[in-house]
Amino acid sequence: MNSFQQPASLAKPNGFSHTARAQGGTTIYVSGQVAYDNAGSVVGEGDLAAQTRQVYFNIQQALQAQGASTDDIVKTVLFVRDLDTEKARVIREVRASFLRPDGPPASTMVGVSSLARPELLLEVEAIAVVY
Repeated sequence: MNSFQQPASLAKPNGFSHTARAQGGTTIYVSGQVAYDNAGSVVGEGDLAAQTRQVYFNIQQALQAQGASTDDIVKTVLFVRDLDTEKARVIREVRASFLRPDGPPASTMVGVSSLARPELLLEVEAIAVVY
């Protein structure tokens, strides 16, 4: 069973957990997902909210192919082009509909200057554990 903790000695997290514990089970690693549709076209060019929805939809599809769901995610790493507080807010708002509200995964958000294609705004890696 996965366990998510918010130690009182750390600042209150905004949309993530400070720690995630997974014991036993099968670990699934999802490669960095970007806002490509199933034909490889970029979805939501210039629209971070649309790209975030597509990225998390892609993660959801990748996990389903392995018999898992976004509820099983224990860790994500987000790479955001030209990250600022408004972009972080948009991403947190959109991704909340894909993640467990009672135990969001441990997460790291990193600002980058570019991604694989100039029209991409976000890439997300995920690790899930299923039992």
